[in-house]
Amino acid sequence: MSTQTKQEFVDDAASEQSVYDYLEAHPDFFERHNTLLGMLRLPHVTGGTVSLVERQVSVLRQKDLKLERQLKELVEVARANDILAAKIHEMALTLLAADTLKDTLAVVETALRTSFGADHSVLVLFTDPELFEQSDVNRFFRPIERNDVPIKAFSTFLESDLPRCGQIRDAQRDFLFPGEADEVGSVALVPLGKKSSSGFLAIGSADANRFHPGMSIDFLARLGDLLAAALRRY
Repeated sequence: MSTQTKQEFVDDAASEQSVYDYLEAHPDFFERHNTLLGMLRLPHVTGGTVSLVERQVSVLRQKDLKLERQLKELVEVARANDILAAKIHEMALTLLAADTLKDTLAVVETALRTSFGADHSVLVLFTDPELFEQSDVNRFFRPIERNDVPIKAFSTFLESDLPRCGQIRDAQRDFLFPGEADEVGSVALVPLGKKSSSGFLAIGSADANRFHPGMSIDFLARLGDLLAAALRRY
């Protein structure tokens, strides 16, 4: 490229920038010069040319479609939240009618399996296991002292007040789901009380993506608050 051509290139770029800056500073320019607006032609994505007005209409139409999709997504999320809220409300009413710890545990297990679609669930209650008959301890209900060795694998989680979702370590998986660990792809750990003072709830899914660190935990936190309040009666 010759020196003159380079200079022309620089001048053209400077001129384009000047036009850009001017139009940016005067967005009403084409309102005052509508004849020029009608003369401008732009290449169309499907071939041929269209006027600037037609291009603007096309851009606005695309924006409308994007907003419509976003609105649809928000409506779907709102509906899903309404369904979850109704299920929690129904669960709360059923818990209020439970008179014993055994009945309360039965309500929670049934609700998790039928209303919330949990593939696996375990309620770990921090208490003296000797207070319970062997027949009371099952796959869902696990009474254990907080300082027992298996609980040390959950020490980091127990110091938090928030649910945790995603993958768990083998030691945690083996304790929660003995004999079924290979069937669990992802897990939600839900504290019951401040720093899991009463224990915690573990919900396992065969889907490795069902529970993940980026998901909303509001529903799980409310579920934990509800169960903690129900268990405090005993």
